[in-house]
Amino acid sequence: MPQIYSRSNSTGVFFNPSPDRRAEFQSCCGEMFSQLVSCDQVDATSAALAKREADLLILDLNGFEHLNQLAGIGALIRGRAGAPILLLCAYEHSAWLPELMAYGTFDYRICPVLNDALQEAVRQALAVPADPAAAMQQALLDKEKELRDLLSVQRSLQRALGGIDSINIMASQICLALCNFPGVRHTAVLHMKERGDLQLVAQEARNHLDLGRLLQRRDHLLQSPLRDSFPPLMAVARGEMVLLDAPEKAGDPELAMALHDRNVRMVLALPLRAEPGGPEMGAICLMFDRHISFSREQFACFSSLAQFVSYGLGMSELKHRNDALSGQLSQMSTVDAVTGAANRRAGEDALDNEIRRARRYGLPLAVLSFDVGSFRSSNDLYGSPVGEAALRKVAETVQGRLRASDTLARMRGEEFLIVATHTSAADAMRLAEKLRAALADADLPVAGYGGSVSVALSVTEVGPEEGSGALLDRLDIALQRAKRAGRNSIELAA
Repeated sequence: MPQIYSRSNSTGVFFNPSPDRRAEFQSCCGEMFSQLVSCDQVDATSAALAKREADLLILDLNGFEHLNQLAGIGALIRGRAGAPILLLCAYEHSAWLPELMAYGTFDYRICPVLNDALQEAVRQALAVPADPAAAMQQALLDKEKELRDLLSVQRSLQRALGGIDSINIMASQICLALCNFPGVRHTAVLHMKERGDLQLVAQEARNHLDLGRLLQRRDHLLQSPLRDSFPPLMAVARGEMVLLDAPEKAGDPELAMALHDRNVRMVLALPLRAEPGGPEMGAICLMFDRHISFSREQFACFSSLAQFVSYGLGMSELKHRNDALSGQLSQMSTVDAVTGAANRRAGEDALDNEIRRARRYGLPLAVLSFDVGSFRSSNDLYGSPVGEAALRKVAETVQGRLRASDTLARMRGEEFLIVATHTSAADAMRLAEKLRAALADADLPVAGYGGSVSVALSVTEVGPEEGSGALLDRLDIALQRAKRAGRNSIELAA
């Protein structure tokens, strides 16, 4: 669309408290205006605008460290009612842009900016379209396309957030979805792990850029020397959006060269947090192959996308914590706290399950029971800590001689049960003898106090139609015979 630029009667108002900044702008762009008014205060700027109809308001925010120092800037933007504004904002404070856009529209440039680029920005801001109606129609078409692009990326991202089972897989899908935005050549998700360890969990490159190689690490990223110059690391450290519209503005020549070599012209990074004001969970990073002047809607969409990603990561973390907690609770409900063997309930469940499986496939199944003798007297003599340590040693000794498919359960007190799969009565008797000999040779804690532990065992093979109740009764009768036989004996249940 052809545009006409005229400087013969253009009026400009420039705001910045620093005399040096005002002098620099006057030297660079003063000749582009028929009249240029420089102001050092917001009130003076407002008064200057009230006195004359300014063609362009230039708001230079360089020199300010906090947005709350700029009280009144929003009123200046709102008061322009859509008239041209050029806002100059330092790279470190690019997060101010979307907040100020809430007051109205403006063009912006990220500082530092070269004189030629600043003059071109002023020239564009003062340009008048040759056909205003056609220009307005084109602007509406551009806005419609912009909104379609944003909606497409949003839908892709929502689909990507469906797989919260794996953070890495979900993050990879997020990176793929973000690459649908026009001009994006590389995307990455950085996630904060335990103890402040920021990790690169996923990236998608359309320009062969490896972010891990660029940063020379994939974890502990906040310890990188690029922490204060690379946008995603800054976004996490500062807790706010960072927009780098030219790699050389980061102040690191090697970083700028590496990005330019991969056709990166602009980088946008947004922090991730589970809730407003909460701790940073990481960041998403988008690298573009072109310069884009983002609108308020685009900034708002990027903010929403960051919230979606934060929600997905938060849900994934919560699921993994719940799964871990569920596993702990399950272990607590099935494992004997003293010995580490299965508890009585888990042992009975294992026995019932193996009986059904043995019956279904016609497999032999043997069950052994053993009782650790002289244990109560050991507890009375040496105390329960010594006795419990002896029981743990007994369980460890027995477990070490069982197969992975076998189950050791503590049924009551000093009595244990062994469910031995694919095992006949004869094989079970040989296993019982190995266990008896191993326990006799075991270095049990009570031995250090001059005590001793004996063991009685009973063995049986499950009958074709026998249930667990009848089986346990038979085992118990045989175990009592072994106890009466003087311990360290084995009885086969009839």
